[in-house]
Amino acid sequence: MSVNVTELVVFGVLFLLVSVMGFVAARWRRPSSIESLHEWGLGGRNFGSWITWFLVGGDLYTAYTFVAVPALVFASGAIGFYALPYTVVVYPLVFLLLARMWSVSHVHGFVTPADFVRARFGSPTLALLIAITGLVATMPYIALQLVGIESVLKAMGITGHLPIIIAFAILAAYTYQSGLRAPALIAFVKDSLIYIVILAAVIYIPAKLGGWSSVFDAAAAKFAKTPAPSDGIVLNAGNQLQYITLALGSAMALFLYPHSLTGVLASKNRGVIKRNMAALPAYSFLLGLIALLGYMAIAAKTPMVGQDKNTIIPMLFHQMFPDWFAGVAYAAVGIGALVPAAIMSIAAANLFTRNIYREYIRKDATDAQEAKVSKLVSLVVKVGAVLCILLLDPQFSIDLQLIGGVIILQTLPSVALGLYTRWFHKGGLIAGWAFGLAAGTWMLYQIPNPANGKLHFGGSAFPLANLGLDTKMTIYAGFLALIVNLVVAALGTLLFRALKVADGQDATSIGDYVADEGDPRVKDLDLAGSH
Repeated sequence: MSVNVTELVVFGVLFLLVSVMGFVAARWRRPSSIESLHEWGLGGRNFGSWITWFLVGGDLYTAYTFVAVPALVFASGAIGFYALPYTVVVYPLVFLLLARMWSVSHVHGFVTPADFVRARFGSPTLALLIAITGLVATMPYIALQLVGIESVLKAMGITGHLPIIIAFAILAAYTYQSGLRAPALIAFVKDSLIYIVILAAVIYIPAKLGGWSSVFDAAAAKFAKTPAPSDGIVLNAGNQLQYITLALGSAMALFLYPHSLTGVLASKNRGVIKRNMAALPAYSFLLGLIALLGYMAIAAKTPMVGQDKNTIIPMLFHQMFPDWFAGVAYAAVGIGALVPAAIMSIAAANLFTRNIYREYIRKDATDAQEAKVSKLVSLVVKVGAVLCILLLDPQFSIDLQLIGGVIILQTLPSVALGLYTRWFHKGGLIAGWAFGLAAGTWMLYQIPNPANGKLHFGGSAFPLANLGLDTKMTIYAGFLALIVNLVVAALGTLLFRALKVADGQDATSIGDYVADEGDPRVKDLDLAGSH
């Protein structure tokens, strides 16, 4: 298809605007020195409610939201709406957990979840495993953002890898210079554009297609003609368990990702976190509307670019909107990819610097040396994300995030449960992590990809028939792997206790887990951070 000049110009102007903002962000709330992880990687730990709301929202609602979810709804129907209960469940689930994590991290100066695990369980080895897991799980998530940018470029008629390389270079440059302040500032523009585009789409597009009844009738007619047993506008007996476990498993995984915790730890106090956990479900309403774009694309008979299902929503915008507004919509998706990609690369770099470089390479590293290493590693992480796209080649871009979810879920016993209990032995946690990760990898390997004929890593819906059960039901591989992890961790703990194997020493007393904001240590730290 030919290049649409109007769309490209509008997209380019808005993309240039946020790129400039990314570089200017280095001067926004400028500290005396940005050369430390607390400043470069956490924005000075001084973000208030509004900044945190946009930052965490921009961090969690990514190109995966705007490209992959409606593409899955377009291809498979109701199963794609798992993202809605997942984001409804996640906030009450982590409401107390994140406030607790902020308190202990604020008191002890933790930057990463592996920092907490190192202190809580007294095990450098366990902390290293948590850090490596976070790094590996983040790679495909960043790759997903690059897939989102690529999809809008294809819809505008731009092919080849050069535009992605340019976007990648710009992202790398302003992330290197400004740190977390860059995505925090850009998130204001990103979220505003997305709300405008989606609200316009759910009003304007159905009106052009004859109303919502026509949209749903077209979707039902399409799925009635397909031979696949798991698609349709309602769930069936074969995919209901997959839907439930996928939603719950994804909810448990979301705030285990290093980038999710990075946005939270950048908050200036616990009250900011509590208010955001109450306000962020507003995005869930938006997510439900975004998912419906998949049905609209069916009703509009929207063509794909080649066989790339990730282009279906950008092509819907191209088909239904005037060229200038399609350019705005493309910019919303593109910027929606840049913000989380920047935060993810920063979080991954912090993991490497704090839990590998400082722990094993240079124990006496200064704050400036830590910041320099993190900046360089953030560039390496982005290159690794590109390799994820080239090597995994998933059926849908959403599979990239789902694979990362299976991996990051294996840190739940050490990070999330570790906030509330010290019962698990470090040896049991390491054994549980290993068995859970092995089980998850094996299950993902067993899942085929019918779109391109590959036999492995085709998604996260694991057939229970592979376990010898006489059923057509599938289950989220990450959920099953987590059960293996917890069982092995518990049995390992009992075994190590029986053998009287020494456990690691807890470097955090229970008093450091602040029950309320009246704790004098946290109050003093808040006052110090606000000056």
